Amino acid sequence: MIDKEMESSELGTLEYWQDRYKTEMRNFSSHGDTGEVWFGDDVVDRIINWIRSNIPQSQSIVDVGCGNGHILMELAQLGYESLTGLDYSDEAIQLAKAIAGQQGLQIKYQVNNAVEGLGSIYDVVHDKGTYDAISLSENSKDACHKYISSVKSALKENGHFLITSCNWTHSELEEQFKAFFALHTNIPTTQFKFGGKIGSVVSICVFKHSK
Repeated sequence: MIDKEMESSELGTLEYWQDRYKTEMRNFSSHGDTGEVWFGDDVVDRIINWIRSNIPQSQSIVDVGCGNGHILMELAQLGYESLTGLDYSDEAIQLAKAIAGQQGLQIKYQVNNAVEGLGSIYDVVHDKGTYDAISLSENSKDACHKYISSVKSALKENGHFLITSCNWTHSELEEQFKAFFALHTNIPTTQFKFGGKIGSVVSICVFKHSK
């Protein structure tokens, strides 16, 4: 259950991401810059390592809010073949396709608004920052509920849902998703200590489909 609603931000608007990826596309076209790695390489490495250890290469994986496609390209280079990237920014999809094409990688990309559904069913649904952005949109509580329902509908029985967030703690994510998913594990991230308490800047949760 989502009890609190965050204040809306430009990060929750399509216009912001269209402008950002339009700039990144120009940078890629002019000097091959593939763009920013959201949450940093350390977080990406932790996600990739968990997938390598727990998800067979034959399983289908969708990256919701794929941006430049960085995660999927890392997985493709490791031998994963059934990879799909979705993003509601057509500029992001154009960039992801261009980078994958340059690297000779076979990844399916398409424009999709995850709040309205994911369009297919997958073994693994991955989200790195997309739920965060939805949480910062106008009418975010309703949008978040719709998004969670979309992920639930798109996940195969016994499938895994990986979510990375800098807006929500592990316990908050578990609370918000518990009506639809069972917590499988938390992937450890770099911790900090402040005022005698230990916390993490980024939370990574792995949920499983619950009936």
